[in-house]
Amino acid sequence: MHANLNAALIAAQAYRGAAQAALAERLAATPIDSEQRAAHGFAWVATTVAALEATLDWLDAGNGTNPLDAQIATLAFAESIGQLTGGLPMGQNEIFRPADLGISAAARTLADACTDLLDADHAATRAEVAAALAENQWPSETLHDADLDAIRDQYRRFTDAAIIPHAHGWHLANELIPDATVQAMAELGTFGVCIPEEFGGLGLGKLVMCIVTEELSRGWIGTGSLGTRSEIAGELIVHGGTDAQKAEWLPRIASGEILPTAVFTEPDVGSDLGALQTKARREGDHWVIDGAKNWITHAARSDLMTLLARTLPDAKGYAGLSMLLVPKPRGTEADPFPAAGMTGSEIKVLGYRGMREYALQFDGMTAPADALLGGLEGQGFKQLMRTFEGARIQTAARAVGVARRALELGLDYARTRKQFGKAIVHFPRVSDKLAMSLVDFVMARELSYAAARAKDSGKRCDIEAGMAKLLGARAAWANADAALQIHGGNGYALEYEISRILCDARILNIFEGAAEIQAQVIARGLTGGRN
Repeated sequence: MHANLNAALIAAQAYRGAAQAALAERLAATPIDSEQRAAHGFAWVATTVAALEATLDWLDAGNGTNPLDAQIATLAFAESIGQLTGGLPMGQNEIFRPADLGISAAARTLADACTDLLDADHAATRAEVAAALAENQWPSETLHDADLDAIRDQYRRFTDAAIIPHAHGWHLANELIPDATVQAMAELGTFGVCIPEEFGGLGLGKLVMCIVTEELSRGWIGTGSLGTRSEIAGELIVHGGTDAQKAEWLPRIASGEILPTAVFTEPDVGSDLGALQTKARREGDHWVIDGAKNWITHAARSDLMTLLARTLPDAKGYAGLSMLLVPKPRGTEADPFPAAGMTGSEIKVLGYRGMREYALQFDGMTAPADALLGGLEGQGFKQLMRTFEGARIQTAARAVGVARRALELGLDYARTRKQFGKAIVHFPRVSDKLAMSLVDFVMARELSYAAARAKDSGKRCDIEAGMAKLLGARAAWANADAALQIHGGNGYALEYEISRILCDARILNIFEGAAEIQAQVIARGLTGGRN
């Protein structure tokens, strides 16, 4: 079977090549925005093939030590190639088909090359995978590195003990992640994973960041996401800060003494950052900030804002933007925004709680003269762009953690819930959901690791990061939806944890660049499509 998978991958790669050539031909004459369906469909084709590559690499690394791995890989290939040749879901009601890009002949060639996979009845394999899960047998997760596996084990034990028993209660009460939990995360090194050792961090790479984020997000997406703000601020300062800014902020971020927040988006501006209107002007020995920001996570309890503002009003678009490091006093429940010239109101949300979302208003708030990142005006967008890869890889890892927790909850419920005289895990429509949720989880996990390894190698990896986020978000949502369906009516009750997981999973396709933005980045990056 392994030889069949290798052959199937070669055929899938050829199909990807045909799709890429077809799209490039279209984009030679037409702007990419006019060809979004074709372009984004190609992005999903490329992402699917990349996930198969990562899955096969994982299978090869395991060297057959876990028989469940080969079953997972077989199901991954059979389903993915079925989607590539028949219909690839970009959304719940958006199916990309080969005819949308004029590559039906290439799809038939792929199908002919994978006849054995496509014509086989995989029902028995799905049943065996679900039965193995029911017996607490899981596919391989080792990274073949004792240190990395030890880090996973440490964070899994912490999550099991300190987060999972409490997360749903915190969510229902809309509580902030408790200070004691934040401190415990800091003591583990959570906020300094990628900050260099000379500044008090661990000096580790994005792969470790993925492991840490995945395990924390398995407990609650809020705890997995808390480190994102430190990751963004740390990367901004490491790559763009002055020596004084690095010395001032990095050790305190790494230790958890300083909790940063990212202040970028505005009420009428989502992904189009070039249209930002918040202004900052230099007056004497300080900066003065005026404007409004929206969807700012963890704004009240944070101590430092990485704030993108327009400091060059005569420069158009991105050219006028600068990044400011704006210190602020930490808020309290009674007074969430004690800083002069700054107010805020909470945005009530379905899920993704624990840090809270805010709309912020700035009316003459001041920042020190040395707040300008790197001392450079007009470089804010470029400085921010350097953080997108890491942030999106981390978001993919968050999605992987959510996808696993959804599967765990669906599995636990299916094993204990009895109908018609037996546990529902034994009904094929339930066991199928569990088996394919496991497949989606593994594919998303391995693609996120592949993106992290690419980043750690020093290469540009905006495409790999976008693919990992794109697939991870879909896996999280699909797994949460399937697990809630397994719960039946109980899944719709707030008292059941899966209701929270569904709400948390939904945000993953939106923040850190919506799915449509990721697909656009991937398609343009692989074809050089016109704006």
